[in-house]
Amino acid sequence: MSVLEIKALSKTYLMGAVSVRALDRVELSVEKGEFAAIMGPSGSGKSTLLHLLGGLDAPSDGEIRLAGQPLARLNDDELTLLRRRRVGFIFQFFNLLPTLSAEENIALPLLIDGYTLAAHRERIDQLLDWVGLSDRRSHRPDQLSGGQQQRVAIARAFVHDPEIVLADEPTGNLDRKSGQAILTLLRNLCDERGATIVMVTHDPLAASYADRVIFMQDGRLVQELRREVPPALQVQAIHDMLQKLEG
Repeated sequence: MSVLEIKALSKTYLMGAVSVRALDRVELSVEKGEFAAIMGPSGSGKSTLLHLLGGLDAPSDGEIRLAGQPLARLNDDELTLLRRRRVGFIFQFFNLLPTLSAEENIALPLLIDGYTLAAHRERIDQLLDWVGLSDRRSHRPDQLSGGQQQRVAIARAFVHDPEIVLADEPTGNLDRKSGQAILTLLRNLCDERGATIVMVTHDPLAASYADRVIFMQDGRLVQELRREVPPALQVQAIHDMLQKLEG
């Protein structure tokens, strides 16, 4: 079953008097439980695509359907609720509130919806356990390592059990060891919990954790690689494809 369907998606920006086509009739489908990585040279359109998928920007043409629902038919309030309740976001720089504890940061989307922490204690406890931070629940962000902060951000992204999680360079601000731990966690969430993840990354190692690597160039999808070979060979294949595209 497709969680995300994109048809003929285009995005054009005006830069002064010049029209720049950031996306050019992109077609893409992401299945439930799939981990997809999007890669490409700088300016290829991958970040633009992620923003459109999350309803953070509107396309110039084409259609995005999330769980069968066309985003273009939603008004601003409906889009806000969709982003809060049906789409999870993971960013490079964590975006945690410094005055809140780990469990309060995880619960933030619920608190915004008017729920109390106590009302969802079981869910918060479960998420803390999933990300290995049960013993850090009362720590503020400045008391956590970068990897631990990103684990809090991941738990927050899953607090509403979203249809899909969009990750923008989730390991870009971490050291190699912490980054690999985060990628293993995301892989496990797909394999064990049926999570659906679309991740933008520049790192071939990060992309090798995905089921499918989608390459972009000049606003188009130009190539795909499936996760069908040993990890070391997959990393090399991804690296070689990027080199070819960057040419």
